[in-house]
Amino acid sequence: MNKRFYVYFMSNDFRNVLYVGVTSQLVKRIEEHKAGIIDGFTKRYNVKNFVYFEDAPDWESAITREKEIKGWKRWKKDRLVNRFNPSWRDLSEDFSK
Repeated sequence: MNKRFYVYFMSNDFRNVLYVGVTSQLVKRIEEHKAGIIDGFTKRYNVKNFVYFEDAPDWESAITREKEIKGWKRWKKDRLVNRFNPSWRDLSEDFSK
């Protein structure tokens, strides 16, 4: 079985903060953000809404894509979320434990 890799976005309730991350354990990582157990940016800015993700074929591709997206202006990141998740709803509701 092939391991899967993801680039994902988290946002706060006001949608004025956006975090871009990469992981191979998407559900676990989202749960960690929501629980606030990871010190740093997402905990400081209460970034708990999972609003976007995409698959990557391997770790290197995921990291490359994350860096590409992090280099974008905010409006371009917003456009990507709007195309994928127009209501910016918390997608973690779609995942079960």
